[in-house]
Amino acid sequence: MTRDERIAALKKAARERILVLDGAMGTMIQRYKLDEDGYRGERFKDFDRDLKGNNDLLVLTRPEIIRDIHCAYMEAGADIVGTNTFNAQAISQADYGLEDLSYELNVAAARLAREAADEWQEKTPDKPRFVAGAIGPTNRTASISPDVNNPGFRNVDFDTLVDAYSTQVRGLIEGGADLILIETVFDTLNAKAAGYAVEEVFDEMGVELPIMISGTITDLSGRNLSGQTPEAFWYSMQHLKPFSIGFNCSFGAEQLRPAVDEIAHVTNTYVSIYPNAGLPNEMGGYDETPEHMAALLEDWAKHGLINIVGGCCGTTPDHIRAIAKAVAAYPPRTVPQVPHALRLSGLEPFVHG
Repeated sequence: MTRDERIAALKKAARERILVLDGAMGTMIQRYKLDEDGYRGERFKDFDRDLKGNNDLLVLTRPEIIRDIHCAYMEAGADIVGTNTFNAQAISQADYGLEDLSYELNVAAARLAREAADEWQEKTPDKPRFVAGAIGPTNRTASISPDVNNPGFRNVDFDTLVDAYSTQVRGLIEGGADLILIETVFDTLNAKAAGYAVEEVFDEMGVELPIMISGTITDLSGRNLSGQTPEAFWYSMQHLKPFSIGFNCSFGAEQLRPAVDEIAHVTNTYVSIYPNAGLPNEMGGYDETPEHMAALLEDWAKHGLINIVGGCCGTTPDHIRAIAKAVAAYPPRTVPQVPHALRLSGLEPFVHG
């Protein structure tokens, strides 16, 4: 299938059923218990910085691991797999001295996911598989000072974010991504920079892919780190005309329910949700079982709140298998006809008319 044919198939599938995203990449990588040499591979064996923990680098040094993880999630029922590129932009890679590898990392990651998806497409012709090019938030925030003694200080600016994201998006498109996923948004200004970069690259390359946007709620007040409510977050991002908007990570499905309910009733596009398997325990693991998590998400499907569902931190192919089975009996959320009005956002939404 060509990319245009895959996008058409994606839109058709989204009209017909709840689509299933994959689960956590980092959780699965941890199972391999890689040491420093395991991350370095042959190519970086003499590199002068520690590389352990740079999961994005594994698309170059241990591609078989990443490919196997993609395949495990598709075997479990995932329609969409995200590329292993959460931190594959120059800002985050600078921590390892590998900022110049950003483009290469994204091309390689997208190609790995594309190969795995095409393999499963052949195995299940009636169930198309899609690749979402994953764009994380970076490890910096454009709208909040990291220095409590200097509220006006910023350690990154909008243009720097746009440059980093643009390189990443070019690589993801070149590698074969079907969608662009701007995920784990804790600062809406970072996400706006990502969206700006995506649209610039679309114009530059003469392509246009569906965009998924996924925020994260950082406390029980139901706001993101930069202070926005779910409805205000939607109004801040709706100019991108995303294929879907929703939330991931956060506290787990139970605590995320109010935010999902809120955004499902105000957005005129698809809603995508992929929560953590609960909160991490004292050992940094996640205790929410596949069965428990699937039951919570089934209730969301039953009440018509979701179009796309999957898992974030702590989730495994077993979680995705249980979730896919639980939501299969329910139709996707009906996208509402939202009345035309002036809709603005600061920390809170403002609707006039």
